[in-house]
Amino acid sequence: MSIQGMSTQSISTQREANMIAAGDLVLLITLDSKEFLVTVKPEQVLHTHRGRFQHDSLVGQTFGATVNSELGHPALMLAPSLPDLMRHIRRGTQVIYAKDAAYLVHRLGLHAGSTVIEAGTGSGALTMALAWAVAPTGRVYTYEVRSDTFELARKNLARVGLLQHVDMHCASIDEGFAQTGVDALFLDVREPWRYLAQVHAALRPGGQFACLLPTTNQVTDLLRSLDQSPFAGVAVEELLLRRYKPVPDRLRPEDEMIGHTGYLLFARAISSSIDTQQWLSRDRKRYRARQRAAVAIKAEEKRRAQEIADGGPKYPRLPLPG
Repeated sequence: MSIQGMSTQSISTQREANMIAAGDLVLLITLDSKEFLVTVKPEQVLHTHRGRFQHDSLVGQTFGATVNSELGHPALMLAPSLPDLMRHIRRGTQVIYAKDAAYLVHRLGLHAGSTVIEAGTGSGALTMALAWAVAPTGRVYTYEVRSDTFELARKNLARVGLLQHVDMHCASIDEGFAQTGVDALFLDVREPWRYLAQVHAALRPGGQFACLLPTTNQVTDLLRSLDQSPFAGVAVEELLLRRYKPVPDRLRPEDEMIGHTGYLLFARAISSSIDTQQWLSRDRKRYRARQRAAVAIKAEEKRRAQEIADGGPKYPRLPLPG
């Protein structure tokens, strides 16, 4: 099943006007730092712990100003950024954190006009980041096998006005992707090594491949499979983000931080006719050289032991100088 993106109001429109209108997305922040992402609708009401905010009272206001609830409590009105949108989506699955999503967009080289496939849509958080990067002329093709998760992601994308840049497929990727020649492809599946042939068939020559995995066991299995597949430039990376308390006289790190979200693996698709062993990373080549040397040393030790057991000299004859 495939759903083409529907037309919705662009988020950029509200930024250009800087005035709030019906249909706009607004981020309300109360004095105790609670956040509420709302789509402004006539005669609708937002119920909060600080009282009710009438949607009509937001219309005509300026982003960056404040509005009062019926109890007189102020809230700051802001145009939501991409991290705001990702943070406030309705979740049905674990989502990719903004730090990883931003880096993925950078490493995949995405820009307006790029085409990218995502497998494992989930709640649609990364899909938002991909669509944000390739809009308005690019395209995101996303695949999700679970129908309930698929529908949740569709609603999330429609809510923030990005569905028009996404083609959604409720389908398995076992038989491959409907698209070919795309610029980049991202897998968020449990066993990505099973789909390397499908990935290579969908990417353009030199296209970017990325994957996010939570455990080192999965990374190891994928690395072994990539050694035998037409990919080069393999890299494994992890991002750690530390926040600081923004107090001028007591600037220091926050007491807690997220220690691990996932390992990011990147590679480039190359021609199947190329000997991939020539294009392994320097570290991989060195490791293989050490493995070959260890095998050769062990074989020589075994030969010498047998030679001694057969009555041969205890020490090997050394070459004389000259």
